[in-house]
Amino acid sequence: MAPSRRDLQLTPLSGDTDAEIGAMEEVRLLDSYDHDNDDSLSKIEEGGANNLRTIQVGVTGMTCAACSNSVEGALMSVNGVFKASVALLQNRADVLFDPILVKEEDIKEAIEDAGFEAEILSEPVTSGTKTQHATLVGQFTIGGMTCAACVNSVEGILRDLPGVKRAVVALATSLGEVEYDPNVISKDEIVTAIEDAGFEGSLVQSNQQDKLLLRVDGVMNELDAQVLEGILTRLNGVRQFRLDRITGELEVVFDPEVVSSRSLVDGIEGEGYGKFKLRVMSPYERLTSKDTGEASFMFRRFISSLSLSIPLFFIQVICPHIALFDTVLVWRCGPFMVGDCLKWALVSVIQFVIGKRFYVAAWRALRNGSTNMDVLVALGTSASYFYSVGALLYGAVTGFWSPTYFDASAMLITFVLLGKYLESLAKGKTSDAMKKLVQLTPATAILIEGKGEREIDALLIHPGDSLKVLPGGKIPADGVVVWGSSYVNESMVTGESVPVSKEVDSPVIGGTINMHGVLHIKATKVGSDAVLSQIISLVETAQMSKAPIQKFADYVASIFVPVVITLALFTLVGWSIGGAVGAYPDEWLPQNGTHFVFSLMFSISVVVIACPCALGLATPTAVMVATGVGATNGVLIKGGDALEKAHKVKYVIFDKTGTLTQGKATVTTAKVFSEMDRGEFLILVASAEASSEHPLAKAIVEYARHFHFFDESAEDGETNNKVSQNAGWLLDTSDFSALPGKGIQCLVNNKLILVGNRKLMSENSITIPDHVEKFVEELEESAKTGVIVAYNGELVGVMGVADPLKREAAVVVEGLLRMGVRPIMVTGDNWRTARAVAKEVGIEDVRAEVMPAGKADVIRSLQKDGSTVAMVGDGINDSPALAAADVGMAIGAGTDVAIEAADYVLMRNNLEDVITAIDLSRKTLTRIRLNYVFAMAYNVVSIPIAAGVFFPILRVQLPPWAAGACMALSSVSVVCSSLLLRRYKKPRLTTILEITKE
Repeated sequence: MAPSRRDLQLTPLSGDTDAEIGAMEEVRLLDSYDHDNDDSLSKIEEGGANNLRTIQVGVTGMTCAACSNSVEGALMSVNGVFKASVALLQNRADVLFDPILVKEEDIKEAIEDAGFEAEILSEPVTSGTKTQHATLVGQFTIGGMTCAACVNSVEGILRDLPGVKRAVVALATSLGEVEYDPNVISKDEIVTAIEDAGFEGSLVQSNQQDKLLLRVDGVMNELDAQVLEGILTRLNGVRQFRLDRITGELEVVFDPEVVSSRSLVDGIEGEGYGKFKLRVMSPYERLTSKDTGEASFMFRRFISSLSLSIPLFFIQVICPHIALFDTVLVWRCGPFMVGDCLKWALVSVIQFVIGKRFYVAAWRALRNGSTNMDVLVALGTSASYFYSVGALLYGAVTGFWSPTYFDASAMLITFVLLGKYLESLAKGKTSDAMKKLVQLTPATAILIEGKGEREIDALLIHPGDSLKVLPGGKIPADGVVVWGSSYVNESMVTGESVPVSKEVDSPVIGGTINMHGVLHIKATKVGSDAVLSQIISLVETAQMSKAPIQKFADYVASIFVPVVITLALFTLVGWSIGGAVGAYPDEWLPQNGTHFVFSLMFSISVVVIACPCALGLATPTAVMVATGVGATNGVLIKGGDALEKAHKVKYVIFDKTGTLTQGKATVTTAKVFSEMDRGEFLILVASAEASSEHPLAKAIVEYARHFHFFDESAEDGETNNKVSQNAGWLLDTSDFSALPGKGIQCLVNNKLILVGNRKLMSENSITIPDHVEKFVEELEESAKTGVIVAYNGELVGVMGVADPLKREAAVVVEGLLRMGVRPIMVTGDNWRTARAVAKEVGIEDVRAEVMPAGKADVIRSLQKDGSTVAMVGDGINDSPALAAADVGMAIGAGTDVAIEAADYVLMRNNLEDVITAIDLSRKTLTRIRLNYVFAMAYNVVSIPIAAGVFFPILRVQLPPWAAGACMALSSVSVVCSSLLLRRYKKPRLTTILEITKE
């Protein structure tokens, strides 16, 4: 019985998920969005609200507020649209409408009529509506794609299917991702559509939460299978299952509310009394096996073709020079010679059995109105084969024997298959970084249950599980340490090379390596919520995306094959007419050849030497390698668009606090301007600041505690770790009040104390003497914040608080300048402090006293002349600026890798990664351009050679089999060129200053 529709769920946004979710749906490549409730819902007539729907539309072409207003006006003018909200920075519109009155296509057309491009995006869950539509995201393998034309064909077919919201296909990974409504279309129907289009299709994974894929050992015969099926039938919560007895794969659909994935596996193994051993299969295992399987398939095809081509070569070239063999080959078998019959038979097997895939793929491509490499191969080999057959039949009838070219057809197919085999191997290498990330997660984990321990599959870990990690072992899930201490190597995830100390309550990341001691951890995030899964998801998202530079290849691919066939026809006609009118001597013709045969060989060479695949692979392979390399270096790139934009960055805007500085305020100076004792002054200030949550307040309290317990007496110091803020050394306070932008005030000993800036002192009529003002100015000029303290109406002292600069800040700024990038600091601090910090790091352009929203305005002002602007911030307070920038870089993300506003997520809190991001982008774009130059130059040079343009001068004719070999190797060479990016090493701190502008 099929699962009910209510059982198909989207990935929840909360972290409260089961481990099986992670096994089946670690990837969510299409965008997800939030929906904001609006008070306008209350204005809609009751009864109609239950039928309302909200959709999100991607709007392209908006550049300013006037554009967003135009789109909003166009939407509101549509009958049936109740509310439209357009977000300029997000290029998105949220539309609330009545599906009875207006359709999705009408909304899309209204935006397009306003002069913008529109695309219906994934539909959010709308609170307040009765009917909720949940779309699912499925990832499908698509075999048989050879060039960009194939990608365009498959994408077009998928997008035209009813119920499909969005479809993205990637040539380099042979993957397609489809967002669809399961109420309208099923995954099997999508697979069928892919296969009907002439390609191989299968589902890899989807974001259904209640499915588990298991590898079963112990099913030896039919009886074992029946026993296993009986166990599954009796288990509560199992809705549906399917056992593939050949592969040993068991797919189980279950209700996660009734049974967990671990309980399900334990139940099967327990009921089977140990006969069956189950292992959860990661979807990435299927991808890896798919890559290996494709290469193996191509290798078998190549070997089969080669094994038949070698005898053909001997018959054609070697045997005529050996008297015994030559005697046999010239025997007559009816009107034909034995040699001709053998060649005909061998080539027919190669042409129609081994080469069947080219005919099938070519026919289906033509049926769908597209052309690809398979069309060229089928056309070229067919011309050679059928001409040879025709020549044999003509000779049998007339007695005039023309030369045959069976060898050209056979060798052509053999070399094309060799090229495809090498290409599949090379393309598999481009995803090595992704495979390494997947392999970081350990296969098993040690689960602590009560007083015992047992080993479980790592994909069956649940949030809250207690796990034991041995020295040298991998941490199986994100969590916190509950017992033990050790050092953990996190370099493989964050890029941080120095092992990190872990103690009780320290967070740990799944996939990292425990160096020394035994740790007990409590799992907090598993499956798709885990950091490693999110990193993999981001990398896959980037690899699925298309860089803008690829549009050129897509356009060329759409016209390439028709142009090549036209050139081949011109070649055939040109050489034929030239021969007919005597434009070239008959000595140029092959023995017993005619002008037509001579022209036909040139024409076939033109058809088979042209290669659209190299152009189609130039960009996606480079993007795939670059995103993988970036991930291994702690630089997560969210898409090909971001990767391309970063290479032309002209301005890099830095936030000050937490970006250029360490984000850890410390007191550097405490000066008393009264008769009060220094210790008494610090206790007084700390007592007032103890109730504040401000970072400066915490720094002051920490400084005072340190002074009180370490500088006064060793006896007190011994008890420091156990003394809290109010354990006797702080004074009692009352009437505490925090004054934003000014400071704090409260009563101590029934006397008013003020701690803050000049504005707070001025409002309370506290006079600041000239020597105190001069001291505060000196603090600010040295990049410190002056905190003024007044008690009982009199100024009693000043404290200087500093946020130290990151050690690499100055070197990175100078490195950017040498790369031709202009650094700018934008901060909310006062001008004096901002200038002091900027001077210390070497930044000349400073914008101070800027609120968070104002940072976006600064970015837009720099973009007015078309300059590309990058923003480096923490991804939280700087979200508006990160979104406004052409390239947003969230630095110091750590475990928070899903920062929506950022295009780049820099895992480490190190400014060197900003240079790494820009440098990697430049090297990737250089590699893509080289790929394009080679692919274009190859076709521009090879086609005239194949057409015989230089034959009158060189007297060299490129045979069709050699042309096929060149075509096959051109794709391999482009992929290998992209693979050179795997050797990328990020610039070291000591060599950053040697970087020069390209």
